Amino acid sequence: MAKSKLTFICQACGAVYTRWQGKCDACGEWNTIVEENASGGIGGGPQRGARRKGRPSALLPLSGEIEEAPRIVSGIGELDRATGGGIVRGSAILIGGDPGIGKSTLLMQAAAALSRRKSSVVYVSGEEAVAQVRLRAQRLNAADTDVQLMAETNVEDILATLAEGRRPDLLIIDSIQTLWSDLAESAPGTVTQVRAGVQALVKYAKSSGAAVILVGHVTKDGQIAGPRVVEHMVDAVLYFEGEGGHHFRILRTVKNRFGPTDEIGVFEMGGEGLREVGNPSELFLGERNAKSPGAAVFAGMEGTRPVLVEIQALVAPSALGTPRRAVVGWDQPRLAMVLAVLDAHCGVRLGQHDVYLNVAGGFRISEPAADLAVAAALVSSLSGAPLPADGVYFGEVSLSGAVRPVAHAAQRLKEAEKLGFSRAVLPAASSDLPKSHGMRVEDVEALPDLVAKVAGGAIPRSGDET
Repeated sequence: MAKSKLTFICQACGAVYTRWQGKCDACGEWNTIVEENASGGIGGGPQRGARRKGRPSALLPLSGEIEEAPRIVSGIGELDRATGGGIVRGSAILIGGDPGIGKSTLLMQAAAALSRRKSSVVYVSGEEAVAQVRLRAQRLNAADTDVQLMAETNVEDILATLAEGRRPDLLIIDSIQTLWSDLAESAPGTVTQVRAGVQALVKYAKSSGAAVILVGHVTKDGQIAGPRVVEHMVDAVLYFEGEGGHHFRILRTVKNRFGPTDEIGVFEMGGEGLREVGNPSELFLGERNAKSPGAAVFAGMEGTRPVLVEIQALVAPSALGTPRRAVVGWDQPRLAMVLAVLDAHCGVRLGQHDVYLNVAGGFRISEPAADLAVAAALVSSLSGAPLPADGVYFGEVSLSGAVRPVAHAAQRLKEAEKLGFSRAVLPAASSDLPKSHGMRVEDVEALPDLVAKVAGGAIPRSGDET
């Protein structure tokens, strides 16, 4: 009998080594490399050592009939928006998020909503007993539905149970880190077990046509735990985000084979579960103080949805040799670039000042269109001159000091006008502006023009003559 081959796999990133070592060269983590049997991984099993002849598969034309309802609409608008209009049949979706953020709550509400729409749903819990799941369902007013529950952690037993009954429309696995397969000899939660479990469930989804939602744990860095290959195996990856001190949650799409990426769904956490937020701009601007300096309203885009958020800046003289730079909700290297451009091209010296930047409401901004709003908030805080309460800002700042146009300007202006804003400061080269709108537009070609207007009060307040 051939000796089984042993490999050493990093449990943090999935890197494979031929011998044990203390530090993983791929991710830099210590004491994460564990010995595993190579015969128990993907493709392992009783027939691994024996070669078998391949079976021919049918070749089908690209043109043909598709299923009448390729998507399952849950009725939860924000979830359907994040998935691109509904859950595609036969797809596999991976949802990650911090512990206690509300992943199980969201999926229980989605399962109940689908069940009320006459869809068959199977909820498999590997972390809780059936009685505990029922207790949460009663709290969420979901106990009166026909959702089928199962408390099981073995992948083969789950698939055998599903094969005996009618194919469900949706299968929810909570969570993938608790499952284990007979084909892998390592412990549950390891890279080999996670990979084998995901492969088996994705194969079931493609062969049966049932949609599968997998819940994944996240690491301390906010990434989904397990090998990165898992995110490539599934059809969509969603992150459930939220700050501990805020009551809203954001379902963000980072991968979607059947819809747009960077789409978001906004929810508000309450005593009876998650509530949809149809207009997140009103939520993020609800506690705005329009008269204080250092506050600029940024008209941003998240996927296909325009979102208005307030960017707050505080510039204060520093008593330290190295001034502080603290950022919450934005990219810190991007702030350093804006500060350098203000210093080099606008004469705004902030080398002896502490700079604090915050995106109100705990929202996170990733697009460079916020450069202009950040620069306006910094100059406003430094000069002590409040920005117009009815103005919005968006535009990308280049290293030369020029303000570059950004996409979807018309949608940004439309959202701002709907919320009562009457003026906008944007790049002069913006081309997709609507022909007729009620906004008063201030064109900015270079960042020194914006600094002169903010510090000199060239931008009139609401109700003043231009």
